[in-house]
Amino acid sequence: MINTTEKLDTAIIGAGIGGISAAIALQQHGQKVSVFERASELKEMGAGIVLSANAIKTLEKLGVADQVRQAGSPVKKAEIRSPDGQLLVNMPVHKQAERYGTYSYLIYRPDLQRILSEKLEPNTMVLNRKFLRLEQDGDKTTSFFEGGESIESELLIGADGVHSQVRENIVEKSRMRYSGFSAFRGISHYEDPRFPAELGGGFEVWGEGKRFGFSHIGKGRVFWFVAVNAPQGTFLSGENKKHIALQHFKGWWGPIEDVIGTTSEENILVHEIFDRKPLKRWHKGRVTLLGDAAHPMLPNLGQGGAQAMEDALILSRCLKQFPQDLESALSRYEQERVPRVTKIVQGSRMMARMMQLENPAAMKVRNQFLRIVPDELKIKRLDWILGYEV
Repeated sequence: MINTTEKLDTAIIGAGIGGISAAIALQQHGQKVSVFERASELKEMGAGIVLSANAIKTLEKLGVADQVRQAGSPVKKAEIRSPDGQLLVNMPVHKQAERYGTYSYLIYRPDLQRILSEKLEPNTMVLNRKFLRLEQDGDKTTSFFEGGESIESELLIGADGVHSQVRENIVEKSRMRYSGFSAFRGISHYEDPRFPAELGGGFEVWGEGKRFGFSHIGKGRVFWFVAVNAPQGTFLSGENKKHIALQHFKGWWGPIEDVIGTTSEENILVHEIFDRKPLKRWHKGRVTLLGDAAHPMLPNLGQGGAQAMEDALILSRCLKQFPQDLESALSRYEQERVPRVTKIVQGSRMMARMMQLENPAAMKVRNQFLRIVPDELKIKRLDWILGYEV
């Protein structure tokens, strides 16, 4: 049961990466925090997640970077190829690591969630609590949950993902924007001598309106993803996922068919990929948003989790800076975060258009350009993202 007689400093809805990170950051500043999650357990099912240099530096400040490095796999190889195997891009990952002081890492998302949750103070997380609605007055907000329970807090943070119920309570409804492609994601135990586990990293293959990615994520596991241009609703049944993926990538280069074939059907997830038009304001009164609840983005820059964690640290700092003025704290949080995440949302959408090209002539021009880009330009193009430190 929820203790309704005790008012929290902060209640957080959603125990994903952003919500747990926010709780850690606030507890570092001495706040009394609870995280409410609708699921009855944090299940061991998910996909891989890339943690680029800016994410690793954020994890360092949350005190869990070493555990993440041990559980994940460093990206020491990152290629882009054509379906027949021609090399288009060999990313300068070692130069990037030297520049930023760390490699990027890939990790199984549930492992990251577990590492973060173990950093929380005991009894911070409350499972099986489905948020319904909120009310607020001058000095508190009240969160109502399914079953008639409620909790009061001075601040409520909506970290409940792309379909956020907290968001529905504080901002005007906005339409989800379908990206034009759906994603298949799989986890497999797989070995290939061309991409040894000790080297880490992997490759992407870009074809006509579809692409495939392969990456090590630690503990002998490989994460792979498929992005296929398709009308909305094409893959909603979720049936025969392995067969569909194999049909789309039949005859493609390297280990693609093998790694899909070694994956159990139950270890393949299918999702339509969406974002939203960026908001300029994330808070109303004593309620604010964080991560995908505030700024859902396409995965094409690999920044969804990183930006949620950056949100968490900046929000905690703003609350510490204005301990007696919540409106100033939440306004400052938006001033610092909205421009950056808006640019990343827009950049991710632009990258999607380039990656998912269907026109053969446009693809030929793109591929010719990719082959000649010097390492310095590759690094500079992403420096504003990867070189950022909260």
